[in-house]
Amino acid sequence: MRKNSFRNIAIIAHVDHGKTTLVDGMLKESGTFKAHQEIEDRVMDSMDLEKERGITITAKNTAVIYKDIKINIMDTPGHADFGGEVERSLNLVDGALLLVDSSEGPLPQTRFVLKKALEQNLPIILVINKIDRADARIDEVVNEVYDLFIDLDATDEQIEFPILYTNAKKGIAHEDLSDGSNNLEPLFKTILERIEGPIADDSKGTQFLITNLDYDSYVGQIAIGRLNNGTLTMSDSYALCGSDKTSRNHKFSALYTFKGLQKIKVDHLEAGDIIAVAGLEGIKIGDTIANNENPDSLPRIEVDEPTVSMLFYVNNSPFAGKEGKYLTTRHIEERLQKEILSNVSLQVRKTERTDVFEVRGRGELQMAVLIETMRREGYEFMVSKPRVITQQENGKTLEPMEKVFLDIPEDKVGVLTEKLSTRKGRMINLQNPGHGRVTMEFSIPSRGLIGFRSQFMTDTQGAGIMNKLFDGYAPWFGKIPQRNTGALVADRNGKVTTYACIGMVDRGELFVNVGEEVYDGMVIGERNRQGDLVLNITREKKLTNMRASGSDNTVTLRPPKQFSLDQYIEFIAEDELVEVTPESIRIRKMQLDQNKRLAEQKKEKYASLD
Repeated sequence: MRKNSFRNIAIIAHVDHGKTTLVDGMLKESGTFKAHQEIEDRVMDSMDLEKERGITITAKNTAVIYKDIKINIMDTPGHADFGGEVERSLNLVDGALLLVDSSEGPLPQTRFVLKKALEQNLPIILVINKIDRADARIDEVVNEVYDLFIDLDATDEQIEFPILYTNAKKGIAHEDLSDGSNNLEPLFKTILERIEGPIADDSKGTQFLITNLDYDSYVGQIAIGRLNNGTLTMSDSYALCGSDKTSRNHKFSALYTFKGLQKIKVDHLEAGDIIAVAGLEGIKIGDTIANNENPDSLPRIEVDEPTVSMLFYVNNSPFAGKEGKYLTTRHIEERLQKEILSNVSLQVRKTERTDVFEVRGRGELQMAVLIETMRREGYEFMVSKPRVITQQENGKTLEPMEKVFLDIPEDKVGVLTEKLSTRKGRMINLQNPGHGRVTMEFSIPSRGLIGFRSQFMTDTQGAGIMNKLFDGYAPWFGKIPQRNTGALVADRNGKVTTYACIGMVDRGELFVNVGEEVYDGMVIGERNRQGDLVLNITREKKLTNMRASGSDNTVTLRPPKQFSLDQYIEFIAEDELVEVTPESIRIRKMQLDQNKRLAEQKKEKYASLD
């Protein structure tokens, strides 16, 4: 039976097309906030990293009441690296709003999220957002979306989607561009008319699929999901159906429903609602809470497999333990295990070494977010260069592929084509509309994109736009060159001196400041040619007279090159690690001892000749 008192919807889109801003508008329009109440923009992006990067990282839910009907809303990430969050969210809803920028049109991630929604047979409402843009091309974008639906083999029923035109920032929606609407009422009206209430029955056995986990310092772990059938009450006991066993006689310490940005404590929950429960230990995403007597579990959540892995090491540098609070093997393992409880697209595997863990995910950005989060929490550790995860099929090695979409200035076509070709990229499309910018599409192994984004931004002087989309697997492409420069490596412990820095001006670009502490084997800069250069960056000038002591005052040193965490991860070579602490990010050689590094290089050279 349909529960028409509820609507469960997801908002899906490419990154930066306005999902979170639209949710802000819906919260205001529905009266969730009091009149004249000041709220910050992108109120759903509650994580510090989300606010800093301007993107949604984790899917979040809220709820509004409109004409006595509760509308549960899932705000999903728009970046491909967080696709697991999108897949998980779509299990909760009965329809989706597909947001598309009025100028940019459907982009790579639009394809990904729409494909997942169509696979779930969800009805779609197309929302053309940012209609106030000077370069809006609304009719063309609508036609491009129709083409995308056809390309994704949508059914005739799915293609018959309603269209709304919005300015999410101003909180305005139109059924027709000339209808004179000045609020979001047309959007709410279309949701109620075109997306049906959930199929749910209070009288059936309880079935609650856990799709997300949260934590509260007062009540402990909180399970979030949709109550598919039956009811939940504080007084009754329930079964917990895990992946390998079913346990009974569980009671809740709290039941919650959602309203606005708050969890409202209740004693009773009905089927069809998106809810939260507390008081159960050892719960995992994908578990089902069911009747105590005859438990009937729901199918577990499945998401696409990871494509990239990184090794997380316990920090063993000479500076280990100086800046971090959590730095032992036990600390790091417990933190990673905690992460996979709530992040279904991540996997953690043990290695032959007890102090090294393999973390698998969707992309470099997802890994960088995890590393930065742990760093801010007080963890100290080291990470390797990202590597792709291969598959074996009929005795052949297959590697993940990407489709890369570039929007670049016309004069950058040559240099970027050359660089992507070197990385085994193959151009499959090029369009030049004649306004000074060109769109290009490449098929490239995922390995070829590791470390490319920084080069891309440098080559385009920040004027390029790059998007990527996972494109299946293909036979191994062989060796792909990555960084074409060597590293400047410190040969001893000590403080960086001005005199030593002056001597490095023509050798490359430094990453360290004068007076900064360095150690033997630490990477202190990028050499301007291939091959590493080991040097003494702590060397001081031997003073013979007063004139000599002041003779260097006229030399101007360039400021050291500053990297973000993402750029450090992209920059490092196979034999290097990023050392991460709450206060510092450094690069070092895996093997700190120079003599041992040389011995390993000789061994590899002779092995390649055999």
